[in-house]
Amino acid sequence: MADKFDVIVIGAGPGGYVAAIHAAQLGLKTACVEKWVNKEGKTVHGGTCLNVGCIPSKALLETSHKYVEAKEEYDELGIEVSDVQVDVKKMMARKEKTVQNLTGGISSLFKANGVTALEGTGKLLDGKKVEVTGNDGEAKTYEADNVIIASGSIPVDIPPAPIDHKLIMDSAGALEFQEAPKRLGVIGAGVIGLELGSVWNRLGSEVTVLEAMNDFLPSVDKTLAKETQKILGKQGLDIKLGAKVTGSDVKDDEVVVTYTDSEGEKTQTFDKLIVCVGRKPYTESLLDESAGIELDDRGFIKVDGTCKTNVDGVYAIGDVVRGPMLAHKASEEGIMAADIIAGHKAEMNYDAIPSVIYTFPEVAWVGMNEQEAKEQGIEVKIGTFPFSASGRAMANNATQGMAKVIADAETDRVLGVHILGQHAGELIAQGVIAMEFGSSAEDLAMTCFAHPTLSETVHEAALAVDGHAIHMANRKKRK
Repeated sequence: MADKFDVIVIGAGPGGYVAAIHAAQLGLKTACVEKWVNKEGKTVHGGTCLNVGCIPSKALLETSHKYVEAKEEYDELGIEVSDVQVDVKKMMARKEKTVQNLTGGISSLFKANGVTALEGTGKLLDGKKVEVTGNDGEAKTYEADNVIIASGSIPVDIPPAPIDHKLIMDSAGALEFQEAPKRLGVIGAGVIGLELGSVWNRLGSEVTVLEAMNDFLPSVDKTLAKETQKILGKQGLDIKLGAKVTGSDVKDDEVVVTYTDSEGEKTQTFDKLIVCVGRKPYTESLLDESAGIELDDRGFIKVDGTCKTNVDGVYAIGDVVRGPMLAHKASEEGIMAADIIAGHKAEMNYDAIPSVIYTFPEVAWVGMNEQEAKEQGIEVKIGTFPFSASGRAMANNATQGMAKVIADAETDRVLGVHILGQHAGELIAQGVIAMEFGSSAEDLAMTCFAHPTLSETVHEAALAVDGHAIHMANRKKRK
């Protein structure tokens, strides 16, 4: 038997590497197993998020947005530029450098905190033993008092559009295009599909998004979802709802997609097709039967509210367990698990996990939306404030969107905050903090916000809950 650890973490994504670092900081002898290998054949940390997800997609979103700004909006600001071009290869090189810096940074953090990095594929055996099979095929078994499973998730495949990594791509492949395809199809109008569609639309692709559901962004507050759909449509995304893909046929350098909608069967031809229909928990070769870990009917590892599995001393976090598949949710669960293992009391507030869609403008929310409140029979009062009435938004030439605060009609407690607008992903933290501390709408309304800032949209929305907004006409009388 090789070295024994207090904690072995399987997976070095945003859940796993954070859990490993925090466990080590708490004085636990910790190892972290990772099998991800980059193009050079070197093991890298960061998982999907850093390598082919959150970080590279944001690098491309930022570059493509700046390109559109320079090309279409600078003149309005009084900045004269001509013949604006984008070098996709250079854009991709910068994206790769950003990824390399961050993944290399995690390796450095492991060393700084005393985390032992184990390279290879981890498999949980009976008795909290972890078998690690290296890229050379050699297996080594380690023993631990505690194990944290953070194996993440992988894209869902659909039979009508099998991935061939040439013309039909998954989300990772869509981050590697060396030029903008003339006609780009995207299956799925979720977060990933809209973000990737936005990138290539900005860079010149004719983008069609095929979404099987009839509702656009059903998890988003309907008011914001409707406005988002309108804005993205004006930007050039052709979003077809109720369009269920039934087949695809690769012919030479084209993909002919067949789908059905309310009018019947239709076909459309693309130069590239991206499949973004969701993700599923990754448990392949992860759990030996003898380990006794229970899965639910969708393949997620069963855990309680503190991420404990049915096996004592074994925890599971992130995309491989229930809840939203979000990097920051995984990180917080990793910290919670490490704290509990170290003997501390810890819990996580699952009602205060923010979500963000990094289109432009961004969409961000935390807590309950209006339709959920109605479904649960909760009487609410609502305040909204448009970015078009914000002095800073006007100065920024970014007046699309709104902030919306939902509060309990009886207690005034903030139940949800929803923002569509520039930097919504940053602004939503105000709502998260408010909800974490059980804030009332009045608490937010009585807080002094700096002027002029985009944050004031949240302040005004909170004031509007009781009809006290200053910089717009209120719908209800002041009390």
